[in-house]
Amino acid sequence: MSTRAAGVVPWHRWLLAAGLIALASLPVVLRYLVFWPMDQWQVDVEVYREAGVSILTGRPIYSALTESPQLLPFTYPPFAALLSIPLAFMPFAAAGWLWTALQVLATTAIVWYAGYRLIHRADGWMPLALAALTAPMLWLHPVSDGIRFGQVNAFIVLACLMDLRSPRPGVLRHVPRGVLVGLAMAVKLTPGVFVVHFLVTRRWREAATAVGTAVAVTLGMWVLMPHASFAFWGGALQDPARLGPNMGTSNQSLRGLLLRIGPEGMPGTVIWLVLVAVVGWLGFALARRLYLQGDSIGEVAAVGLMACLLSPVAWIHHFHWIVVVIFALLGADPLRDRRRLWAGLGVTAFFLCRLPWWGISWLNQPTWPELPGRLLQNADVAGALAALALLWWVTRDEPAEPAEPNGQRTPAISSAE
Repeated sequence: MSTRAAGVVPWHRWLLAAGLIALASLPVVLRYLVFWPMDQWQVDVEVYREAGVSILTGRPIYSALTESPQLLPFTYPPFAALLSIPLAFMPFAAAGWLWTALQVLATTAIVWYAGYRLIHRADGWMPLALAALTAPMLWLHPVSDGIRFGQVNAFIVLACLMDLRSPRPGVLRHVPRGVLVGLAMAVKLTPGVFVVHFLVTRRWREAATAVGTAVAVTLGMWVLMPHASFAFWGGALQDPARLGPNMGTSNQSLRGLLLRIGPEGMPGTVIWLVLVAVVGWLGFALARRLYLQGDSIGEVAAVGLMACLLSPVAWIHHFHWIVVVIFALLGADPLRDRRRLWAGLGVTAFFLCRLPWWGISWLNQPTWPELPGRLLQNADVAGALAALALLWWVTRDEPAEPAEPNGQRTPAISSAE
């Protein structure tokens, strides 16, 4: 059967798949939306919603705080506040449940686009393959933490994945490459790593489109919301205290690791910059090789890991990129290449465990040795570096794909959404 068979799959299989995905989401949803303490309930959705309320009421966006005990400020660019306005028109409880459902849908879409090489092998059973592959992704602790807080990372990952993936998603047939990355940059600054990747791979048009889109949106915000734009770009962006304690366990970037275990002051900063240079060079070199091999999923996975490792702050829920990494490792047929199978299963098992929080529990035992607790506390940094190494290992022998006349690489398997 052709990989275009999605159009003739019986509708009841799609309905069954939707039910299975909803069922798979229940453990996370029940834990964080039903049984979770109300003073910690969907705290980031509350941040977004309050930004929308600020716009509607004329309140300064970057001075407002959420209710006690969290007292969280809005930390995103003004464009993100503008997108939050719909949340202000509904009760907070409804916003939290809606945001959770959208995160589950976005994660399912990430699996659909990142795992298409596996899913389309199932032919008429694609819906059930999608459900089976999505279920464990919802339990990964970066994904479940995103649901816990009501975070935005699932949508950022989905936008960047759809922008770079080959074959091009059908819904983006008339959208130039780079536009979604640019919009993601206007919401959050970390997707800017994809511009670096475009430059490394000499994709000047995509880089210019991404930067141009982000700049155009940002300038538009200066016209629509000049006071908020000045408050963000002229002050809030430079205030590290708005992001919370950077040395806390939740910060699983290289910088967060060094703040916890490395030297303080200038020596620590120098070590961090050296590590950023080394890991960045290796990571972007790997992403370039994967692009030349025509592996757009691996390409996005490598750059996504750079977004987490190289950023000064990468909270655990920022590692939503691990969903893409897992499918980049599994490839098109992991049963034929057992390296890919074990690498994908290994990374999945690793991130199903909440190792950093296990480390905190360990360190809270005064009579236990400190070293195992520190290793666990920084596990996601180690896991991301290991995933990067595994991605290099499973793809090192693959040949480069020929370039098409438009400069894009020919994908190994074609499909349509």
